[in-house]
Amino acid sequence: MNKFKLAINTGGGDAPGLNAAIRASTLAGIGRGWDVWGISHGYGSFTDPNTRQLIQLDRDRVRGITLLGGTILGTANRGNPFEMPIKHDDGSVTLEDYSDFVVDGFKKAGLDALIAMGGDGSMAIANKLIQKGIPIVGIPKTIDNDLPGTDATLGFDTAVNIATEAIDRISTTAEAHERIMVVEVMGRYAGWIAMHAGLSATADIILLPEIPFSFESMVRKVEERESQGRHFAIVVVAEGAKQKEGSVFTKGKVEGQSEQLGGVAEYVSKQLSDRTGKESRHIVLGHLQRGGSPSTLDRLISLRLGAAAVRAVGDGDFGKIVMIQDGDIVRVPINDIAGKMKCVPLDSDTVLTARELGISLGD
Repeated sequence: MNKFKLAINTGGGDAPGLNAAIRASTLAGIGRGWDVWGISHGYGSFTDPNTRQLIQLDRDRVRGITLLGGTILGTANRGNPFEMPIKHDDGSVTLEDYSDFVVDGFKKAGLDALIAMGGDGSMAIANKLIQKGIPIVGIPKTIDNDLPGTDATLGFDTAVNIATEAIDRISTTAEAHERIMVVEVMGRYAGWIAMHAGLSATADIILLPEIPFSFESMVRKVEERESQGRHFAIVVVAEGAKQKEGSVFTKGKVEGQSEQLGGVAEYVSKQLSDRTGKESRHIVLGHLQRGGSPSTLDRLISLRLGAAAVRAVGDGDFGKIVMIQDGDIVRVPINDIAGKMKCVPLDSDTVLTARELGISLGD
C-alpha cells in the first residue's frame, strides 16, 4: 500500500512564521506515517511541466527553521495559475489559464492532499483548484491581517513589532530636528499594521484606507502640537490610504500581479511641509516588515495552525481553512472567505482608543 503523500506550498508575499507552520505540518504528517513534500514557489513549479519541483520534507529538512523568516519553499506573487503572464516573441504579454497543468502535475506526482499557506489571493486560487478536484486545507498567512474569520494571521504580529520599533527610532530624530516625519507601512487596502503600530508608537496622526483623509485635519493637529511646544510630529500612513474624493497611490501594475501600492507618504510629506511651513521627511518601511525572525506570538500561531491543518487533512475535512477565533482553532470553508477582506472596524476599541488619546485619523 502506497504511503499517503501530503504536499505543502507557500504563495504570495512571504511572512514571518511560514517556516514554523511548514515545520509543524511536516512533523505532524510524518508522525502519521505520511510522506510530506513541498511544492516550490507557490504553484509556479507546477505550471511548467518541464520544471516541476517537489522537495521532500523530512525531520532534517525542517530542523531549526521555526526561528527563520521567509520560507524554505520559496514563494511567488505572480504565480496565479489561472492568470499566468505569458510573454510572446513580439514582446506582448497575455494572461493564460495554466490551472490544468497544476492539476495534472498534482495527480502525476501521486499527491493526496495539499496544505496551502497564503493570503486572500492564495485562498482565491485554492478555492478554484478545489473546484477542479484538488483536496486542499488552507492556513491564513499575511502580514496585512486582512483575511476575515480569524483573530490574527501568521506574520501580522511580527510586522507590527518591526513597524513599531522603526517608528520609535524615527520619533527621536524627528524631535531632535523638529521635523514632521511620515512613515509608510504595508497593509494594502486594510489599515491593521498602521493602526496597531501607530497607536503603539504614540504617533500623532494615523492614516488608514478605511478613513479617507483631509489635510485640514492634519494641519490642525500639527498646529496644536506647535502651540503646546511640541515642534515635531509623527505621521503613520498605510500604503492604501487615500485622500477624500481621491484614489490610492500606485507605482503601476505588472501583468499577472496586483497593482503595486506606494507613494502616499511622499505626497503627504510634501503637502504637510507646504501647508505648515515645517520641514518634513518621509520613509517607506517596505519589505523590512516581512523580514527577520518571527515573534513569539507568530511562532506559536504558526505552529498551532500547521498542526491543525494536518488534523483537518487526517479527518478528510477538505475545502477548509484553519483559523483562530477567540483563541481556539476552527475550520472555516475557504469559499466563505475567498475574495473577501477584513478591514479595521471604525467602531473598534482600538480606533476609539486612538481618538480618545487625541490621535488624528485624518478625518
